[in-house]
Amino acid sequence: MSKAKSAGALVAFMWFAYFLNYCDRQAVFSMFPSLKADLGMTDKQLGLTGAIFLWVYAFGCPIAGQLADRFSKRLLVVLSLIVWSLVTVATGFAGSAFMLLGLRAAMGISESLFMPTAIALTANAHPPELRSRAIAVLTTAQIAGTVAGSWFGGWMADRGQWRGAFFVLGAVGLLYALPYFAFLRGVNENPTAETVTPSKSLAFPILLRVRSFLLLCVVFPIFVFGLWLLYGWLPTFLKEKFALNQADAAFNATIFLQLTTAIGLLGGGVLADKLYRRTKASRLWLMTASLILCAPCLHFLGSSDTLAVTRIAAASFGLFSGLLMGNIFPAAFEVVPADTRASAVGILNFCGAIMSGFATLFGGMWKQSLGIDRLLSITALAYLAAGIALVVGIKTLFPRDLVQTQISS
Repeated sequence: MSKAKSAGALVAFMWFAYFLNYCDRQAVFSMFPSLKADLGMTDKQLGLTGAIFLWVYAFGCPIAGQLADRFSKRLLVVLSLIVWSLVTVATGFAGSAFMLLGLRAAMGISESLFMPTAIALTANAHPPELRSRAIAVLTTAQIAGTVAGSWFGGWMADRGQWRGAFFVLGAVGLLYALPYFAFLRGVNENPTAETVTPSKSLAFPILLRVRSFLLLCVVFPIFVFGLWLLYGWLPTFLKEKFALNQADAAFNATIFLQLTTAIGLLGGGVLADKLYRRTKASRLWLMTASLILCAPCLHFLGSSDTLAVTRIAAASFGLFSGLLMGNIFPAAFEVVPADTRASAVGILNFCGAIMSGFATLFGGMWKQSLGIDRLLSITALAYLAAGIALVVGIKTLFPRDLVQTQISS
């Protein structure tokens, strides 16, 4: 098999695993009314289903990144799939809010092994000029998984079978582990078109000296706060605001947002790779545009009076958010050493997941007082500030960090 075909097959296998990753983590958010009725969960506890998962996931990601930079990435991604699938099955047996939250924490541990490792493995299989589109294609699995997991969870919950949703999703993951492992056994983990000597030292001190990377560690959490506020609470927000059932609310909360995100991801990946030939900061510029254009969409998502306008706002947010989602990790890879890529993804995910947990928690805590609509408008202002910060960083920090990375390569 040629290198190009092998890299394409790798993305395909990683895509389906990542799809299952998001199906399993997202299904719970479309079941909130059923969990409230069956397990007696409060709004705060429902918010914690996202917060606890994300906080545990956050602390696991840097550790997972360091492990992936030192040990077999192929084994780590398969191990992660098996463990999170077992946890998903166990979630179907939850008999109390406490048990459900404990399993969400276990899900955070198991899934944290996957993302840093999968991104680094995909990046290593592609040269820099193709890296954005490869990671963008992989990231579309996140979108498909969010839609499928949310719809399936809501559909099963409407039929009184929310437990069955977890049994089915977990079983699919365990079955997929077999062909997944068989394929990965023949994959080369070393970076394409680069000579890398793995460092024996910890990656964290090295990454903390890269100022552009530190800026991304500030900007990324702001972005994912808004993203997870929508992931966690938009189905419930639409159900209550427009009197929808759980399946319809989940469908409207995901399909318009996620379909256009896929377009933004793929288009942004191709555009970034083309602009890369003109400026190495192309990915950062597209991220800046993403934040500034997403801001008004967030405001209208919460404040629109009709479902039709809300759908347009969701579709617009998805389109523009894809520009950032497909370029955040390739942008980081421009300024960090090649042997620290998994750790870089792990640290970025740590920063993002910590803030994301607060998004789902604050949604539950302030749903009755401040309201999801006002929280979205406040987040829109933070997006604008993050976009301005990126412009300053491109002008002042990026050129020096790029040169340093090229010297060390």
